Amino acid sequence: MPEVARSIDIPAPPSVVWRQLSTADGLRRWLSPDLEIDLRVGGAYRMPGGDGTTWISGVVLDLVPEGRLTLSWLEEQSGWRHPGRLVITLEPTAGGTHVRLVHDGFAGIGKSGWQQTEQAYERGADRHQVLRLLADAVTARVA
Repeated sequence: MPEVARSIDIPAPPSVVWRQLSTADGLRRWLSPDLEIDLRVGGAYRMPGGDGTTWISGVVLDLVPEGRLTLSWLEEQSGWRHPGRLVITLEPTAGGTHVRLVHDGFAGIGKSGWQQTEQAYERGADRHQVLRLLADAVTARVA
């Protein structure tokens, strides 16, 4: 299955990293300051995309404390008929937490040329460095 994946090791336990994933304020610190989210399974969210013009919306699909946050992911007004997914997983390590972020479901969005969308997400993942922003938010809270 085509996916865009990035990971980072953060020198803090999953309980500390989870605080940035389990509240709207925490998510706003690193994902998007304009995020509006009902942070419960089935809750809706909406935020501007990284390009500043696209809006992203979806619902919370899964919320496993200190383990995983899964969101459906739909670019509004971009020809997507079905959402993809954003999955963020936390795994404890000897030095803290391994965080993995995966965008998947591109083949199922129902848009011709979905491969170009996947490639754009690859470029965007490198440009926006959201996991670095997460790590910075965690370490700012720990310090």
